[in-house]
This record gives sequence, C-alpha cells and structure tokens, in this order.
Amino acid sequence: VGRSYDRGPAGAPYRVLADHARAVTFLLADGVYPSNEGRGYVLRRILRRAVRHAWLLGRREPTLAPLTRAVTGTMGDVYPELVAKEPHIERVTRAEEERFLETIEGGLARMEELRHQPVISGEDAFKLYDTYGFPLDLTQMIAAEHRHTVDVEGFEKALGQQRSRSRAARKAAAGGGEGRRRGGEWVELKKKGKQKWIGYDATKAETEPIAFRQTGDQLELILEENPFYAESGGQVSDTGVVQGDGWELTVEDVEKVDGRSAVVGTFGETFEPTPAVAQVNETRRRNIERNHTATHLVHAALRKILGTHVRQAGSVVAPERLRFDFSHHGPIKGDQLGAIEAEVNTHVWENLPIETRQMAYKDAVAAGAMALFGEKYGDVVRVVDVPGVSLELCGGTHVASTGQLALFRFTHETGAAAGVRRIEALTGPAAYRYALELQQRLSEAAGLLKTQPEHLARRIEAMLEENRKLEKRIDELLRGRGTGDEGSVERIGDVELHISESDLEDRNQIAVLMDGFRAQHKGAISVLFTKGQRAGIHVAVTDDLVSKGIKAGDIANAIAAMTGGKGGGRPHFASAGVGDPGKLGEARARTADIVRDFAR
Repeated sequence: VGRSYDRGPAGAPYRVLADHARAVTFLLADGVYPSNEGRGYVLRRILRRAVRHAWLLGRREPTLAPLTRAVTGTMGDVYPELVAKEPHIERVTRAEEERFLETIEGGLARMEELRHQPVISGEDAFKLYDTYGFPLDLTQMIAAEHRHTVDVEGFEKALGQQRSRSRAARKAAAGGGEGRRRGGEWVELKKKGKQKWIGYDATKAETEPIAFRQTGDQLELILEENPFYAESGGQVSDTGVVQGDGWELTVEDVEKVDGRSAVVGTFGETFEPTPAVAQVNETRRRNIERNHTATHLVHAALRKILGTHVRQAGSVVAPERLRFDFSHHGPIKGDQLGAIEAEVNTHVWENLPIETRQMAYKDAVAAGAMALFGEKYGDVVRVVDVPGVSLELCGGTHVASTGQLALFRFTHETGAAAGVRRIEALTGPAAYRYALELQQRLSEAAGLLKTQPEHLARRIEAMLEENRKLEKRIDELLRGRGTGDEGSVERIGDVELHISESDLEDRNQIAVLMDGFRAQHKGAISVLFTKGQRAGIHVAVTDDLVSKGIKAGDIANAIAAMTGGKGGGRPHFASAGVGDPGKLGEARARTADIVRDFAR
C-alpha cells in the first residue's frame, strides 16, 4: 500500500483486510465456493467488502489473494489443509477480486450520486446489487458512513420480483410444469383414486384414468398406475402412448398437478375414459437414463480432478445429450477435460451396479450423500449409489449398471455465469454417432490433403511450414518491387511520382509493397492501381514529403473521385475504392496532374 499502519480509525481498512483474509482462506479451505446463495454468498460478501476497503487504500488490483498466502504461511502448521489447498484458495480469491474490480468503480460512482439522498431507495439498492455486484450489506455500510439508510424492504421486494421473473422464464422455457395454466375443470373419475408411480420399475402398465381435463384439442390424464416421469431435477419428461378401448393419446408432455402427474397430448375428439395400457417411449427413456447416470459420474470425476469445491449448479438430462453446470473459477484445461472424460469412461467400463434405496435425510447426508444446495428434501429421500464412486440424493431414473452407458464423450465446455462452468456431453448411441461423425470428417480432411488420417497432423504441419516460407518469399518479392522499376516514373518538381498497376488484392500484401517503396525512396510518391474484383487506388508518400504537408489520403481521394469512389488512411499510406471501373483509365491518365496540384 505504501503507507504506514494507523492503529486509530484510519487503519480500519488494514484490520478489515487482515480479518477477511483469514475468513476467506478458511472458508475456501472448507469447501465453500463464492456464489449468490447460502454459504457461498456469505463468502462473496466478505470478499467484496474486502475489495472495497482495499480500494479505499488506493489498491486497484487483487489484494486479498496474496494475503491468503500470508494466512497459510502463518497458520499452515496448525491447519495443514490450508497448505494443501493454497493454490486453489489464491486462484479463486484472485478471480473473485478481479471480477468485482471490473464493476466497483461504477458502483462507487453511483453511490456518490446518491449520497445526497437520506434514504437510498430499494430500487437503487437493487440496481447496485444487480448491475454492480454490491451486496446489500456493503451498500448499507457505505450509506451509514454518510449517516444515511437503505430501504431494505424495498430492496427485498425488488429482489423477489426478479426471482419471480426468473422462475417464470425458466418454466416458460421448459414448456410447462407446475406453473403452466390450462383452462377447463378436472373430471374426477375415482373420488378416492390415488396415483401410484411405477416408473422406476416399469415403462409399461395396465392402468386406468382416475381424472382428466379436456380443453379444446388438449387432453390431460391422471393415470392410476403411472410409468411416465414428469420433468424434475433437470431430467426431462417422458413421452409415449396411452391406448384405451377405441382411443389413443400420444403423450407429448408430463406435468405435475397438485402433487400428481398428468400426461398431456393432442386429442381432437370428446374423451370417453376406459381402462388403458400406458407405454413409455422406452428407447428415449433408456437414453435419458444413460445421461442421468452420466451426470452423477461426471460430478464425481469433476470433484476428484478439479477439487471438492465443485458443486452442481444445474443440469439438463435429455435423451440426446446432457448438460451439467458446476461451480469452478475458470476454464478447464484440455488435459484436465481429457482426464475427467477418461475417469468417467473408466467407471463406465467397470460396469458398476447402480443401487438405489430410501433413507432418512439426516442419515443420507451423514453417509456422505451429495445434496443440491437450496433444494428442498423430505424426511425420507431416495439415494442413488454408484459404489465407491458417487452417492447422491436423486429422484430421477437411472440405468441398472454403468456399463449401459457404453461410451461417454464431452462436446463442449464453456462459462455459464460468474464462477459457474458448463459442460455438455453425449453417451451411448449418441456418443457413438458423434465419434463416427468425427472420424468421417477426419477422413474427408485427410482425403482433401491426399494423406491418411493418422498422418493428417504431420501433413498440416508440413503445409503450414510451406505456407510460412511462401509468405516470407512473397514479402521479399513485394519489398523488392518497391524500387519503382515497374510502371512509369515522372518527376514533378522535387517530387518523383511512380505510377503502376498490380493484380494484388490482399490489402496486407499491398501494404508491404508500399512500405518497401517508402523504405527505399525519398521525395517520392507511389500511386498503385489494383485490378480484380475489388479495384482500388493506393497511395504511398515518403516521410519527408509528409512532413511538408503532402498527405496520401488527399491524393487517393482526389484520384478516386474521378471514378465516383472515395477512401482514406494515414498521411503516409491510404487506399480508396473505385466507383466505376470503366473510368479507371481516365483516372490514371490524370494522376500526374492531380499529384502536381498537391506537390506545389
């Protein structure tokens, strides 16, 4: 910082930084990760409060990150886990500080604008939170320094409205669920009928409707024995067919209605209920199960290879792919991604059994089962166990053994939000098709380059090296052409005018040519007319003439104007487009007169 520590009030930022460095170090070592919820948000608030105090000391770069090393150095003997996780602690702290430093200046400027308001409105406090990343308690602390207050109730209201909008948007994107509203009244066929979910054990059932609702051509059925899975926990709904006596409903969706699952489809006639056979699209379900089990395996692999700070932050389990969001501070390196994929495939090929059981929530967590933070669980939960690999609370459907995944392949890795990464992957038949497509593309590329796929990398390296040599040779030739030996040369007073034509179209090559001309001449101007699909006029002026006020842009524009074109550039080099190529000959013939006007 460059200032001595003050033990009085002025030294408060130093004390805050020391205290917060300890807190951040121990929280990160304990597996807490910065986020916008729960413990993670407590950590983020501590970090951002520290950044603000460092800012008051004049710091505009990460300050807490190096301090975490000081904490580790001081307390590592007593708490060896600090030493083991030192790189992770510093890396995450630095990334979080850098993220907040990008917005803190704008937020503090906004706070300065609000300093004359005795009460900062909830709307303004929310904008500081949403736009600049200011936690509410940081806004309150800064406001208190000016003896102002914050409308906390208004802030909470604005925050609640934003969360409601986000939930509504997610449900709309998902195409239904509990939040979808349909018209019409439910017809109860069995007043005391209870639905039984049998989808863990069966994909087909002899059943009967216990309630239905028909609105226009949309029919919803609640089946007594129901094998259809309703979207939940990232896993998409099943599809299939329900067939009764004289009627058939193609199930397009499954939604939750008052604690029961209703299958939904298009039905153009008046519905008359009868006993029915419900059949889930089994091929689709099996692909979904492969992808769901894969999310558990990849979660375990991420935690093993990247660290135990990794926590699931969302997922999509569909028949054709899986998407998995997780907490992590930055992009995953290629070798790490390869190691994670290999770890998952190792467990796939071990053909480990998938075990499920019901347990008391407290017992499951005590046994080490992973629970999604913020998710609501009952007293009794379903645990999905891949022995020795993964133990998670989960209500979704899974394969019987890991070998049924057959193959696991990553397709994408990217950022999803601040501190959240996203991977997409394929399993089973989709992964196999993906591998075949890649092999086909590789073979096509090898065919174009007249080599075998296994030699493709060496062939490309050889071509790149050959290309570099050719580019170097072209550069040398272009610079050699800058002598002005080609075209016409005319002296206008003390100025030597070079006029030439070229078939060059690449602007970089033209620039090299003109640089070569300027390097080899004094008191000279080069006007180059290029032909081809995009005819152009290019002018180079040596530095001694530029210092006398002669500008390449003025000359290029004047010549181009004769064709209806225009252009621009720097004083020593400029280019212009040609309006009418048919007038290029006339423009070239007048070039000497135009240059004469500028060279006087």
